[in-house]
Amino acid sequence: MSPPRFKLFFTVPRSSLEMCKQAVFSAGAGTYAAGKYSEVCFETPGSGQFLSGQGAKPAVGEVGKIERVEEVKVEVLCVGRDVMRAAVEKLKKSHPYEEPAYEVYAMEDV
Repeated sequence: MSPPRFKLFFTVPRSSLEMCKQAVFSAGAGTYAAGKYSEVCFETPGSGQFLSGQGAKPAVGEVGKIERVEEVKVEVLCVGRDVMRAAVEKLKKSHPYEEPAYEVYAMEDV
């Protein structure tokens, strides 16, 4: 039986893109075909926005004001639950935002 596969999506300001990618890659994310391909991901440029509230410590912008940031959405495969969890932990530690935006989906073999 093959290990479970997960897709990790996250958004990050372009200035921190390489740092965050290297963090998740160091956990084993983005590795295909038993290591024949590594550091594989897909990137989509976009614009994010947020309104930080009382008690927030935003990395960019000011509390109480809408902030718009040019960001990149990254999609990366994680083979195995341990790899996925390690990738998410490393993403949280390397991401500049107080609350990084990320999603994890279980994938099915069809």
